[in-house]
Amino acid sequence: MHLDERSAAFFALGIAKVNGEPVALVSTSGTAALNFAPAVAEARQGRVPLLALTADRPPEMRGVGANQTVDQLGLYGSHVKRFLELALPEGGASMRRYAELTAARAAALSAATPAGPVHINLPFREPFLPAPVADHTPVADEDGDVPIDLSIIHSERRPSPAETNALLARLTSNQGAKRGLIVCGPQSDPGLPAAVAALSAALAMPILADPLSQVRCGPHARAFVIDGYDTFLRDSEITEALRPQTVLRFGSTPTSKPLLEFLDDHSIDQIVVTDEDGWNDPSLSAAAAVHADPRSVCDVLVAACGSGEAGAGAITWSEHWRLAADVTREALQEKLADEDRLSEPQAVARIAAALPDGATLFAGNSLPVRDIDGFFPSGPANIHFLGNRGVSGIDGVVSTALGAAAVGDGPLVLVIGDLSLYHDMNGLLAAREHGLSATIVLLNNDGGGIFSFLPQADGVEHFEELFGSPHGLDFSRVAKLYGFDYTRTENAVAFDVALAASLRNPGLQLIEVPSERDENVRLHRRLWSAAGERAREALASPARA
Repeated sequence: MHLDERSAAFFALGIAKVNGEPVALVSTSGTAALNFAPAVAEARQGRVPLLALTADRPPEMRGVGANQTVDQLGLYGSHVKRFLELALPEGGASMRRYAELTAARAAALSAATPAGPVHINLPFREPFLPAPVADHTPVADEDGDVPIDLSIIHSERRPSPAETNALLARLTSNQGAKRGLIVCGPQSDPGLPAAVAALSAALAMPILADPLSQVRCGPHARAFVIDGYDTFLRDSEITEALRPQTVLRFGSTPTSKPLLEFLDDHSIDQIVVTDEDGWNDPSLSAAAAVHADPRSVCDVLVAACGSGEAGAGAITWSEHWRLAADVTREALQEKLADEDRLSEPQAVARIAAALPDGATLFAGNSLPVRDIDGFFPSGPANIHFLGNRGVSGIDGVVSTALGAAAVGDGPLVLVIGDLSLYHDMNGLLAAREHGLSATIVLLNNDGGGIFSFLPQADGVEHFEELFGSPHGLDFSRVAKLYGFDYTRTENAVAFDVALAASLRNPGLQLIEVPSERDENVRLHRRLWSAAGERAREALASPARA
């Protein structure tokens, strides 16, 4: 139960992200149903299974000014995989069977690849509480479950042998394998990291792994899993030296803007692997799409490669990427250690060092997810990365993270900006009502910090009012209102102590990291410059290269 429908919908989204199974939302009619819309849109783009069950007035009460009535037919438009409206409820075995099968088909459709939301609208006439009828009760089996004799089988789409050979030839012809890349964007299949790591080894292609791809960290082979690219790809000399011939892309659109700009090159042969009919290619630079299960694509390509080893040229190419990533990480660590005041990038780096195996890190949108991409290094810990990157809204992030915490096994840390926390303060009530444990790290720069990185920050009239959006909220009072612990930290030692205590203790804790927007921009640029220079020098050195 949730008191706020919008928060309820995002909470369900978080549960579905972790469990991978449809979660049913139930609401009354009118604006209550409309409040599901942001989460429904995120579920559609983020490929999360949801069932929106909305009560409605009967057909004769529509369009005549009846209270609490809006047009709910196709309410969520193209943001759902399908809209269904049930008939008005009637007694009898055939209508009961109709309702049961509709529900079963809706759940199966929601879970089918690509997963997404399904909307079922249910009109009712008064009285809303019908008298119970004995013969309407289905017969239960020994476990108390009501059997529905409907079997739905979903099969994976795998490339045929001929398609596999053609794809492998494309990846290895014209020396493509010697200057090839694998790019992994956000995705949720826990089996993909090991599969794509095996493909990387077979083709000697480095993997540029977005944290939300689940490939950045984990126990799988990470010899050529590349981090730090968001930093060193800002350097034009490096991008020119590391220009690939072939790119094989998995998952949704990556977070990093420098990576997207790097891939925005129509001279690169880019192949997008997707298990849906469309493909994730906002730059319109892909040359081909493979519509098949991504893990299966990796498996068949590895099998087709056989036991042959990649040539020396391909290994050298991968080692150049590994070198750039290693020296970038070293430079970032050194520069962050020199900072006296706790910063947003330093907070992310310290979270990376503190998270135990099996933890979940939920990335808030806007700056937090970008800092996690830029400053969270690859490592062996099995960290589950989550975020609302379907439509990348800043609303509903708290509720989605708490929904994930409700069904997850290990500790959960949410890294969120101040405007995003403000947008979903209603969602905080769920932590108390449902006895949830989570850590919220609030990166508070008093406004929309990401806009300070954009050109309009220089000389645009009314920048603060239109883009900066300062609010001056005291979040310690928010913690008091909803009844959870609060700590304000301004140095690394205090942050480490607060984070370690929060990871040990039950309940909800808010750790605030205050920052100043202009200084945050200057710090990021110092970090990018120093690390980029280090990487550029390393790649130019014959001894290191």
